[in-house]
Amino acid sequence: MPKPQETILEIDLKALKHNYEYLKSKLTPNTKFLAVIKAFAYGSDAVVIAKHLENLNVDYFAVAYTNEGVVLRDAGITTPILVLHPQPVNFNLIIERCLEPSLYNAKVLKEFIEVAQKENQSNYPVHVKFNTGLNRLGFWENDIDYIISKSEASQAVKVKSIFSHLAASEDLDEKEFTQNQINTFNTIKNHFIERIGHEPISHICNTSGILNYPDAHLDMVRSGIGLYGFGNSEVEDKNFKPIATLKSVISQIHKIGPGETVGYNRAYKSDSLLKSATIPIGHADGIGRQYGNGKGYVIIHGRKAPIIGNVCMDMIMVNITNINCEEGDEVIVFGKNPTATEFSATANTISYEIITAISQRIRRVIVK
Repeated sequence: MPKPQETILEIDLKALKHNYEYLKSKLTPNTKFLAVIKAFAYGSDAVVIAKHLENLNVDYFAVAYTNEGVVLRDAGITTPILVLHPQPVNFNLIIERCLEPSLYNAKVLKEFIEVAQKENQSNYPVHVKFNTGLNRLGFWENDIDYIISKSEASQAVKVKSIFSHLAASEDLDEKEFTQNQINTFNTIKNHFIERIGHEPISHICNTSGILNYPDAHLDMVRSGIGLYGFGNSEVEDKNFKPIATLKSVISQIHKIGPGETVGYNRAYKSDSLLKSATIPIGHADGIGRQYGNGKGYVIIHGRKAPIIGNVCMDMIMVNITNINCEEGDEVIVFGKNPTATEFSATANTISYEIITAISQRIRRVIVK
């Protein structure tokens, strides 16, 4: 790629293909693959990612909210799309755009059936979520009879899948808890199938579940963070390739004398002669203030340049005293070195937060 002349987010579709194929290699041929592309495909570009994965024959997509699914349909995506957290106000739009809702409590089940009936639907695909320990969304095991009685009382809907979500599948110290979740879900699945008379798709594994619990792959698995290049462990991270690289440039270089300060609130005070570089990216772009004052760093010519002072809305300043560089030179915020995991760790947070926070005002550059 040519040297950037502004702040950009490079999206490597070859890396995406690698991650998808690596995860697929863990599955049996009959296990379906659902790609999670919520939050603008984890901060990259949902339409670009969905189109590439559709070309790779992914079985399902999932988004968090209805409007995310609408964007994909408007872009021509035809693969089934599960909406993980639909709101009743959008149920008509869900049906209009052929999206498939997750129904997670009595209220949304009842209201979606009512809307589907008014829209003269027949066997509209819905997905029923069960809570097995995450305690976020989902029916309980003792709700099975209620769910089936409500769905069978109407021809408007048909349960296409039942699923749950693992709370700590990446943490092998929580293996007993995770296995209990899996066992509970298997009990729910067997009871549900026995009562409903047909066998919906069942799924519980996220990325870490795919890697750590092969016996729980069931009919389908779901992957989000793995597709974007992170395996949730140091060992597995080596098998993935981050698809996004956040790059910028040096706008200006300053010489800072002893006793001089840098940035708002004079948060950094120099105790010697140093050089600073100003870079056009800030907290409005997703680099939060927690990365300031020496916690975060960027890479310039392969060397670390610590962030000094407070992160500004549109700019950061870094210490380049020991780096031979010029205005216009390339700056790496995260990518392969440092990874988003390594960059986020400097502020005691996780890769998910930094990659999904990258502002839409930053231009996306697709690397094919």
